[in-house]
Amino acid sequence: MLDKPVLTIALSKGRILEQTLPLLEFAGLMPVEDVQTTRKLMVDGPDDWAGSKIRFLIIRAADVCTYVEKGAADLGISGRDLLLESKPHVYEPLDLKIGKCRLCVCGPKASVEAGDSAVKSGRIRVATKYDHLTAQHYLKQGIHADVIHLYGSMELAPLVGLADRIVDVVETGNTLKANGLVEETTLFDISSRLIANPASFVTKKKQVQAVITRLREAVEQREKNK
Repeated sequence: MLDKPVLTIALSKGRILEQTLPLLEFAGLMPVEDVQTTRKLMVDGPDDWAGSKIRFLIIRAADVCTYVEKGAADLGISGRDLLLESKPHVYEPLDLKIGKCRLCVCGPKASVEAGDSAVKSGRIRVATKYDHLTAQHYLKQGIHADVIHLYGSMELAPLVGLADRIVDVVETGNTLKANGLVEETTLFDISSRLIANPASFVTKKKQVQAVITRLREAVEQREKNK
């Protein structure tokens, strides 16, 4: 008897994982361990789901696209911001409508309202982890952006004179407000997407389509219950 095929799904650690689990539960795709507390990076799922064994990779959000693109995972859940920034060769069959936020240009309240002299001069310093999207945004305006790559605490950069603006994801805006910053422009609305490896989409079509169908039903049910 042939072994069942293994379908590997990459999940993002952190805030998105908490919002993902109810969708997985509805779909009958729950991991066998508590992925929010386990120190394991690979966790088993159902042993027989749509004719396959399910396993999960619990990894950094920034790495999900790479694992799926390179075929180490068949499916994954990634924020639209990361997909737009890295442009991986993956399919995006479903918007899960979780992790909703927006990617914004933000800056000190006074300079945003007055119109920053750096912007008017055609050159600006911008702190972000979205180097490509930031450069592209300013290039369209004929402004050269000196992009300063940071991994976190973006709001600090304008306060200490490191940057004139930041480009970062904003959910509530509370952190911006606490640090005297305001939103200047929204670049993109963001949510988390189910992504698929193109080869897996073909070779494991039955299993992949089953996951898409069940998660779509989960999303629709959650939206109805809001």
